[in-house]
Amino acid sequence: MTEKTGERKDQILQTLAQMLENPTGEKATTAALAARIKVSEAALYRHFKGKAEMFEGLIEFIEQTLFGLINKITSEEKSGVRQVESIIAVLLAFAQKNRGMTRVLIGDALVNEDDRLQSRINQLHDRLEAALKQALRFGVSQKEVAQEVDIAAQANLIMSFVTGRWHQFAKSGFKRDPAESWSKQWRLLMEGFIA
Repeated sequence: MTEKTGERKDQILQTLAQMLENPTGEKATTAALAARIKVSEAALYRHFKGKAEMFEGLIEFIEQTLFGLINKITSEEKSGVRQVESIIAVLLAFAQKNRGMTRVLIGDALVNEDDRLQSRINQLHDRLEAALKQALRFGVSQKEVAQEVDIAAQANLIMSFVTGRWHQFAKSGFKRDPAESWSKQWRLLMEGFIA
């Protein structure tokens, strides 16, 4: 793939993500996308087989970004509890900075698209929950997290909190900051599992 081709693919994905930032605006069709970039629809199809493949490109970006940050946290942070806190903070901050991607994360932008895209987002959520479980288990091994805590239930609670904040952010037209009251909410989430 040439540098020019890679740049064009990135431009297409960035433009699609920008279009998704306005759920009440124009529908994110390939025709509208092509018009925004000032190319023909045929030019889009030289880079992507279809819109589903474009959404897959956005999902890959989300995965690489989030798991790159999570891997950095888990390799550098020596406290399981701090890992959990940092992972949540990363997930909320990602939404703040990537409005269109937030609509992909909650599946809102995938309605009426290929079913496998929603399956892939579900897998992404499962992987995020697994990362939280791993950090909680690490916290148990360090005696920071109470031994009797149900790790699976706690990780699911945290993931439900995060997805709830993503939903509120998107459904408020991006007015309701996903990290609003985060420090107070973290203390409330912590109460149930800190040793």
